Parts: sequence; C-alpha cells; structure tokens
Amino acid sequence: MSNRLHEERVATARRLLARGGVIPAHPLALDADRRLDERRQRAISRYYLDAGADGLAVGVHTTQFGIRAAGLFPDVLRISAEAAREHADREPVLVAGVIGDTAQAIAESELALSHGYHAVLLNVAAWRDANEDDILAHCAAVAEVAPVIGFALLPEVGGFHLSYDFWRRFAAIPSVVAIKMAPFNRYRTLDIVRAVVAAGAEERITLYTGNDDHIVLDLLAPFDVAHDGELVRVRVAGGLLGHWSVWTHAAVAQFDTIRRAVRAGAVPPDLLALDSRVTDANAAIYDAQHDFAGCIPGCLEVLRRQGFVEGTWCLDPDETLSPGQLDAIDRVWREHPDLADDDFVAAHISRWLDTPGGSQ
Repeated sequence: MSNRLHEERVATARRLLARGGVIPAHPLALDADRRLDERRQRAISRYYLDAGADGLAVGVHTTQFGIRAAGLFPDVLRISAEAAREHADREPVLVAGVIGDTAQAIAESELALSHGYHAVLLNVAAWRDANEDDILAHCAAVAEVAPVIGFALLPEVGGFHLSYDFWRRFAAIPSVVAIKMAPFNRYRTLDIVRAVVAAGAEERITLYTGNDDHIVLDLLAPFDVAHDGELVRVRVAGGLLGHWSVWTHAAVAQFDTIRRAVRAGAVPPDLLALDSRVTDANAAIYDAQHDFAGCIPGCLEVLRRQGFVEGTWCLDPDETLSPGQLDAIDRVWREHPDLADDDFVAAHISRWLDTPGGSQ
C-alpha cells in the first residue's frame, strides 16, 4: 500500500470520526443451530442506519470474538458494509474490531479495508502478559496499515488496564484517529484524557465513550486538563457502545438532545438526570450485577423481543442470560419506556428483514 493511500485513509477516518455521533457495537444474529443468520444480521445493520446511527462497529466484543474461530469474521464485515452502501449518501463510518498478535491484527485490518471500513478498533487483550513497550510496538505496526482507534477495555470482559504513560505514547502514533474509553472507571478515563492532551493530540484524536455506566454525563461534561500552565478543555464527541446496539433510535434522539444542550451552553436538570436512568437500563441489559457475564445475551434479548433475532444464542453455549436478568430487563423496560424505540422498530422491521440485499 502506498503512503499516499494510507494518508488519505487516515484523513478520511479522522474526518468521519471527528463528527462524533452514535456508533452501535454490532451484535451477532445466530439461528438455533448457532449458525449465522445473514438475513437477520443484515436487518440489524439496516435498523441502526435507518435509526440515524452515524456508523457501525463490527467484529467487536458485542459481535463475539469467537466469530474468528467460527470462520464468520469475513461474512459479518461484508454484511454490514453492504448495508452501509445502501446509505452512501451520508457516509456512515465503518469500524472493524481487530484482535490477536500483530500478524492476525494486520491481516484483519487489511480484510476490513478491502470491504471499505474506515478504521480499526484495536483490542490488545491478547497482549495481557506483555510489557507496554511491546504493546506499543504492536499498535504502531497495525497503525502503519490502517487508521487505528485505541480501546481501553475493562478487565471484566477480557481487557486489562494500561498506564497513563502508555496512553500518552499511544496518542503520539500519527495514524491513531480516536480512542474508545471503556474502563468503566473515572480515574482511568481521566488518565486517557490527560494522556491525549500531554501528547498534544487533542485536535487530531477524537474521544468516544465506551463507559456504559456513564454514557450521558461523558457526553455532557467537558474535561479540563492542566497542561503547560493552562487548562485545556476536551470533550467526548460520541459513543461507540454495546448499549447502543439496542433502542438505537431513542439513543440517537438522546444524543441529538445532548449535542444541542452542549452547543447552547445550557444543560437542563432533566438531561443531567437522564444519566442515571440510562445507567439503570444498562445495568439490567448489560448484567452489571454479575460482572457483565450476560451482557451479550442481554442485548440479544432486547433485539429478540423486538423481532430482530429468534433467540439469545451465542457461539459459546455457556454464554447465557444470568439468573434474574430477564426480570431486570422487564423492570427497566416498564420503568423507562421512553428509552425504548418499539414503535419505530415495529413500523419498519418487516422491510429490514424482507428486502433483499448484498449477495442474496
């Protein structure tokens, strides 16, 4: 690949991500035999885009990392890319999750680029036992191939915490275009923000929240970071969230309300209070009570009730809803009906499911 093509890709990814917005982390639609249901997978992508999502993140944690061993990674990338081309008039940003050692991550990045993806979300969970210098070298190698989004993933779902110094050096890599902050930890979130400012990268690296426990306030509240004797103000521009894989139309409306309030410089109390209600809903769907063990089946359960999938089947038969999780989802659906988008889904789901697409 030529340096010019790489630079053009980085510039495009940086521009699209700098817009901010709603990027759902795409789940996996399986049938009862745990095989990919392409029709339903495509319908979910269409739902997100018609709901107003600004992009799709595919092959990430919510899509299930097991898609690689199952041979499904190329198909799930292709299906969402085909759905996105139906919306080419507004250029949704496509993000592909990549994992593994350097050879695997580069191969997955090249595959994603061949399908028209704009950037890769680089998960370094496989490097848990490595030192940070080696992890940085890995990140830099992938960044020579594709625009990179950093990923701070909480330990409960397979990640591990990285230091402030790591994030400062990571932010200095020229082809890093964004960071998804998902440590579910305010101290470590602030470490990342401080590191980006210390690297002088706050203008070229866009911050996205992945903190499902703090979505609304991450988007509302600016960060003030002391640097060289001055305060530098930084904002989170959007979210790349598993929580936004459900009730997406309502999430887009919430995001638009938040963005208007931020631009107006006036945040009403009801909008501040929305943070606690969204977090309450997330606690049920993401199964916070059991350290997020049921987070993927929880998202699938919401999609099942709306008609997108027929069951909450995961590639791992042992990955199921936790005890009491169904009751918790019932409760938040009942107590926070305005957070759902049932009417929107009911009005369009037959079209999403029944319209042919791609290679079908």
